[in-house]
Amino acid sequence: MSMATSETFPEEWLRILPEPPDLTPLETVSSMRENGRVVYPPEGCLFTALRETPPSKVRAVILGQDPYHEPDQAMGLAFAVPHGTPQPPSLRNILKEYMDDLGEEMPSPDLRPWAKRGVLLLNTVLSVEAGKPMSHHRLGWQKLTDSILRACNALPRTVAFILWGKPAQEKRPLIDESRHVVVTSVHPSPLSAYRGFFGSKPFSTVNRLLQEKGAPPIDWILPRNTDFLF
Repeated sequence: MSMATSETFPEEWLRILPEPPDLTPLETVSSMRENGRVVYPPEGCLFTALRETPPSKVRAVILGQDPYHEPDQAMGLAFAVPHGTPQPPSLRNILKEYMDDLGEEMPSPDLRPWAKRGVLLLNTVLSVEAGKPMSHHRLGWQKLTDSILRACNALPRTVAFILWGKPAQEKRPLIDESRHVVVTSVHPSPLSAYRGFFGSKPFSTVNRLLQEKGAPPIDWILPRNTDFLF
C-alpha cells in the first residue's frame, strides 16, 4: 500500500474489513487525474463517508449507485452535496419524501448530520468521470464497497440497510436479515421516483423495524432551512 493510500483510507475501517482493501481503483483514479481527466468527488474526498461515519458509529447504511457527475456536487457522501450547492434531483426527491414521511418542514439539504449520527452514506461505486454517469462502474470499486458492507454486517449491533435502486438492492445477499433491518425501494432519481420511491416512508419504516428488533431509532431530523426553496 502506498503512503498516499495509507493516508487516505481510514485506519478504523482498515482494521475491521474482512480482507485487505483492494485499492486498485484509487490508483486508476490518480492516474486519470494525472492525465488531465476530471474525476468526482474531488481529490481527498473519495473516502469522506468512511471518515465521517467510522465503524464504531455505524447504525444505518444508505446505499446509492455512484457520485454526482456535475461540477461542485459530489463530496464523497452518497446523495449529499456541499452546503450552498443547488440540490440535484435525487436529493430533492429524498428531502420531499423526508418531509412527507416524518411530517417535517423543509430541511437544510446538508446531509452531514445523518453521517455524524451513524448513517453511512455509501455508494457502490466511489468515483465518476465528469459528465459521464456510471463511467467508473467497471473500475472495481464494488469489491471494496462489498467488503465495507460485509464489515457493517458483522458489527455487533443491529444495523439498518437502506437500498435505493438496483445496484444497491443487488447487495442484499451480503446482509444477515435475521440480525439486521433491510428497507428497499426504487432509486430516488426522477426516472424512477414516481414508481415507488415516493410514499415508501423509508425513515419511519427503518425506525419501526429497528425498534421491533430492540434497537434504538435513528434521529433523522435535519436542521430546518427557511432560506432554501425547492
